[in-house]
Amino acid sequence: MHLVDAAANVWDRVVVGHLADLERMPREAIVGSPAGILHRYRPLSGVDPSGGAPVLLVPPLGAPDFAYDLRRGCSLVEHLLLQGRTVYLIDYGPKSFSDRSLGIEHWVDDLLPAMIREVASLEGGSGEGTPGEGAGVHLVAWSLGGIFALLTVAAAVQSRAPLPVRSISVIGTPVDISRVPLVAPLRPLAEVAGGRVVSSIYRGVGSFPAPVVSWAFHLTAVDKLVTRPLALLSRIDDRDCLAQIEAVDHLMNNMHGYPGRVFGQIFHLLLRSNDLASGGLRLGGRDVELADVDVPVLVVAGRDDVIAPLKAVRGAVPLLGGSPEVRYATAPGGHLGVLTGRRARDTTWPELDRALADWDTPADAAPVAGT
Repeated sequence: MHLVDAAANVWDRVVVGHLADLERMPREAIVGSPAGILHRYRPLSGVDPSGGAPVLLVPPLGAPDFAYDLRRGCSLVEHLLLQGRTVYLIDYGPKSFSDRSLGIEHWVDDLLPAMIREVASLEGGSGEGTPGEGAGVHLVAWSLGGIFALLTVAAAVQSRAPLPVRSISVIGTPVDISRVPLVAPLRPLAEVAGGRVVSSIYRGVGSFPAPVVSWAFHLTAVDKLVTRPLALLSRIDDRDCLAQIEAVDHLMNNMHGYPGRVFGQIFHLLLRSNDLASGGLRLGGRDVELADVDVPVLVVAGRDDVIAPLKAVRGAVPLLGGSPEVRYATAPGGHLGVLTGRRARDTTWPELDRALADWDTPADAAPVAGT
C-alpha cells in the first residue's frame, strides 16, 4: 500500500468532501417538454470533428441521465466527444403521479421518434428518414433504454413512418427475462391471482417510487455491500477505484421512479409472460416485432451483470432477423459497470467505437429505419 496516496485520499474524502469529479460535461437544452428534454453536448476544445454520424444516447427509465456521464475520466459522453462525435441525450426527468398513465408506447411512438427526427434535422438531414446530408443517427442505449430503442425502430418500420436511424447499440439490455436468476423466484408469485394483487397496488400508488428503485439496485449488489468496508480499506490508496465507488453511490442515490402503467407493462409483459423473448411486445393494440429492426445492431452484455445476464441479453441476437448485421460482444462488469465502469474504457467503449465507425456510411447510403 502506498501510504502517501492513502493519506491524500483520506484527506480529500474527509476535508474536501469527495474524490470523484462529478462535474458534468457542458451541454445545452435544444428542445424540451414535460415528456423529455433533448440536450446537445458542447464539442471539446482542440478535438477535431470526426465527420461521423451523431450519437443519441437513450437512457432507461429509473436511472438519472448522468449514467452516461458518470464522472470525469469515466464518462461515456466524454469519451465520445474525445472521438470527435456530436453527442445528444434525452433526459426524461423524474416522473410524478401525473405521469401514471404513460406506457411504453409513449416512448416508442412519440418521444423517441420526435427526438430522433430533431437530431437528424439539426445535423442537416430532413428528419423524415430520407437519406441526405447529415441524415442518420446512431442510437446508443443502456438497459431498458435498449428495449425502447429497438421497439421504436421496429414500430417505425411497421407503420411505414421511416426514421433517420443509422444503427442501434444496446448495452446491458435483457430480452429473455426467464434467463435472469434474480427474477426467476418472482415469476411464480407473479402468476398468483393473475397478477391482480400487484396490479391493484401500482394502479393505486400510480408509480413505482424512486426510493424503491434505488433500493432494488442496491439489493442487486448486496454481496458487495457486505464486503464493502474491507474492499475500501484494501484499496484506500487507489484513488481511481475510490472515485468510481463514490460516483456509483451518487447515481444509485438519485434514481427515478417508474410511471405506474410502464411498471405494469414491465411486470405483465416482461416478467410474467416474457413476451419479448418470443420476438416482440403488444403495444397500443398492435404487435411490435424485433424482426422488423432493419438497421445494424450492436449487442453488448456484462459478464458480471445480475440484472441483465449474458443469456438474457444474447437472446436478442436471433430475434433481429431483419437487421443487415448484428454484432454480439461481452465485456467485464455488472449492469452499470459494462456501460461506464473502469474496465469499460478498454472493452465496451472500443467495441462501440468500432461499430459506430464501421456503420458511418456516406450520407447517401445511410441505412434508414423503415425504408
